[in-house]
Amino acid sequence: MEIFLHLGAHRTASTSFQAYLRSNRDDLNSAGLGFWGPWRTRNGLLNDVVERPDTHAKAQRAAGRVQLAVAQAQRKGFQHLLVSDENMLGTPRRCLRDGVLYTGAGERVARLASAFGHVRGITLQIRAQDMWWSSLISYLISRGQRLPEKDKIAAIAAGTRTWRDVIIDIACACPEAAITVTPFERFTDRPDKQLGMITGLAALPTVKPGEFWRNRRPELSELRATLSDRGEDPDRLPEGEGRYMPFDARQRSALREAYADDLFWLQSGAEGLATLQSDADPARCGAFPAAGSKLRGQRHDRPARRLARDR
Repeated sequence: MEIFLHLGAHRTASTSFQAYLRSNRDDLNSAGLGFWGPWRTRNGLLNDVVERPDTHAKAQRAAGRVQLAVAQAQRKGFQHLLVSDENMLGTPRRCLRDGVLYTGAGERVARLASAFGHVRGITLQIRAQDMWWSSLISYLISRGQRLPEKDKIAAIAAGTRTWRDVIIDIACACPEAAITVTPFERFTDRPDKQLGMITGLAALPTVKPGEFWRNRRPELSELRATLSDRGEDPDRLPEGEGRYMPFDARQRSALREAYADDLFWLQSGAEGLATLQSDADPARCGAFPAAGSKLRGQRHDRPARRLARDR
């Protein structure tokens, strides 16, 4: 049985993708595809796997638990098993606390690979960093997080850890897996195309663009109401309506440049570590953002590396 890990990331339509899989579970099962989503993985299955266990004995028990579940899936006749949970990569609160993308991703993926035994493929969906952080912070504010201070926002914008570093960490942690990277801007409303790309299966249940759109970020008006209800000052948020954007123009430019560099690296072959798939719908060429430019940016002057520093 082939095992595929879908790592998210957070705020890249992973919840919508999982909703599509649940809605079509019977058809997918009939096609030989099993699916484990957060309802399964966060119910004790991956305890002491994604997070570092206290003892070696706990690690062994956790791996045994996963192997028993995999064996059960095989007995059901599945030829493919897709495990989709963005928390396998890390958590939103830790990203914000650290101010960088997914520190410790390599260790988490290494433990997952060890527990599952053999991983055929890993998929990561990425997003322009200014939009990703904006969505992540909005999501966290709606769930109790205090509004970040300006110094925190400035530190995030000045950070040097990018999607490239996350991908290198994953590749080093699970070198036997084929790593595929997809841009959020292409696949956000086409979970069927994303699933076909991950598994190679044809004749999957199709959807209309936008049919599955879950866990959308809250608007500024909603965030103001949230802060007011908690006794915090809603006037700390920018004026206007629509998306909360914590970064100024200069900071956004730096983050967009980092994303352009990530995409250039991927389009150039990613040192053989990963494959970029960006053709969910080739006719929609205008959907790909300017950040996807093939022009190299200043950050490409840094030396090439095989293992990203874990900050």
